[in-house]
Amino acid sequence: MTDAHPGRPTPRLGGPPYTVGTLLAPVRPKIVAATLLSALSAVVGLVPFAAVYLLARELSHAEPDHTAVWTIVGVTLGAAVARFLIGGLAVTLAHGADTELQTLLRRTMAERLSRAPLGWLGERGSGRVKATLQDDVEEMHYLVAHALPDLAVAVAAPVAAVCYLATIDWRLTLLNLVGIPVYYATFKIMVKISTPRIPAIGAAMGRLNAAVVEFVQGIAVVKAFGQARRAHDRFAKAADDYLTAFTAANGPILRVQSVNVVVIAPATTLLIVALSGTLFAGQGWIAPIDVVPFLTLGLGLTAPVLALGLATNALRSARAAAGRVGELLAVEPLPETAEPRQPAGHDVEFRDVTFGYDADAPVLHDVSARLAAGTVTALVGPSGSGKSTLASLVLRFADPQRGQVLIGGTDVRDIASAELYRHVGFVLQDVNFLRTTISDNLRLAVPEATDEELAAACKAVGIHDRILRLPRGYDSVVGDDAKLSGGEAQRLSIARVLLADTPVVVLDEATAHADPESESALQEALSRLIAGRTVLVIAHRLGSVTAADRILVLDEGRIAEQGTHPELLAREGLYASLWATERRHIDTTTAPVTEVNSR
Repeated sequence: MTDAHPGRPTPRLGGPPYTVGTLLAPVRPKIVAATLLSALSAVVGLVPFAAVYLLARELSHAEPDHTAVWTIVGVTLGAAVARFLIGGLAVTLAHGADTELQTLLRRTMAERLSRAPLGWLGERGSGRVKATLQDDVEEMHYLVAHALPDLAVAVAAPVAAVCYLATIDWRLTLLNLVGIPVYYATFKIMVKISTPRIPAIGAAMGRLNAAVVEFVQGIAVVKAFGQARRAHDRFAKAADDYLTAFTAANGPILRVQSVNVVVIAPATTLLIVALSGTLFAGQGWIAPIDVVPFLTLGLGLTAPVLALGLATNALRSARAAAGRVGELLAVEPLPETAEPRQPAGHDVEFRDVTFGYDADAPVLHDVSARLAAGTVTALVGPSGSGKSTLASLVLRFADPQRGQVLIGGTDVRDIASAELYRHVGFVLQDVNFLRTTISDNLRLAVPEATDEELAAACKAVGIHDRILRLPRGYDSVVGDDAKLSGGEAQRLSIARVLLADTPVVVLDEATAHADPESESALQEALSRLIAGRTVLVIAHRLGSVTAADRILVLDEGRIAEQGTHPELLAREGLYASLWATERRHIDTTTAPVTEVNSR
């Protein structure tokens, strides 16, 4: 990672396990300083309240000491300014630590993700990774910027106030504090009640979210069939069910919480002080003027405790978010070999490969096959048979638990990552581009490629003229002023692989999202791409790979058959059965069109 501030050392995270303490370590000095300053600010903030009492005492004399009066006023003003400056510095340090940590976490996670197995990323999904990278880091804000400073204020202010008030009258001080133990007792009861009820609320929210997604995604369908009202009723029922579940689960909690808040509220404290102070003054146990500090400072004893209690949920959420951030940071990258080797050729071999995303549940079992250099091999089979998983091992999206994947006789684990992707290119079913210019997206394959080379690659796949018609040509930004159809995006993806000129290419149903008009252009582009290369094609439509040099038929993670299209049909095995099913499907889907056209 490059340093955002040259000349200043960049803090770094330690290694796993990533606990909350580990994550906060780089900014701990700033958090500690902010905490100490917050405590000091809270104590200094009590001075004006104490000054009211001292000023009242001085002014109650028949002949007040004017020097003492102005001294008290001066100290009060100075304390107010000091509290403002100290508190501002504490907030600046705490939020500066938060900003610094957020930047560090995102940079570190980006670095970890760049080395994480792509199979790991695919298994978790982009939504979950995005939530950790963005939302969970934001959720940690309270933990970094507020938790310890707020705790310091909640402790320092009451302790300082208690020490001062005890010098005036210890009995009235104890009465001021009576609400705090009651508060903590009721708080523990609330936690005990709420903990087993939280899953029920979460489940109800999950059902409501599912209903929302179903309602939004299916609105076009239900409106087309005149069932919008029915869909709305189902959504409304889910919302009502959530309200019922939430009320049932939270009712007892809210009742206890109401008591919890009332016993420590400033109004309750004021009532206790007023009654007890009146009683003490009436009995002659205390001078009436000495009740004043309990009316001013006493109210500040419980407010920080109440604020801290209300922040418990935010702290719990922040700690949970920190746990998810730590989980992402702890992902193990695929190991890089210390002694990288070069492939001695362009053939691909699977040698007794067994693999599963969960090691106890293999997806592939003892797969062995060889793809001769310069040939086209197709992977076919029922859905879930392991086709995409097997192909991903060539790209080293993950490593097999047993066996080897070799390119040119060299295990892919012994090839440096940068070198591996100079030998293997891929066109996936779902095309992804960065939100930058078309030329920048193409140059991901070859950073030093000239404009002429970009144009040549795009001309080869028939996308050059379309790019020139964009507002800024090759400088148009994908997703901004470069709106590409599915077929156009696929052709641009093929141009990128063509530019990379890798001798081995993996194709995952590259024409799946193409419309009939663009499919022929795509097939022509693919023909240019695969010429003279070792190609592995994942095929969901058997009709697209009948001319392949070899077809591997996968079934439940094992190679059931292999051979050419005619050979496999002659065997009348699984491939022949899949072929017959596909032919019947084509016949049944095209027959109604013929019938309608004949009328």
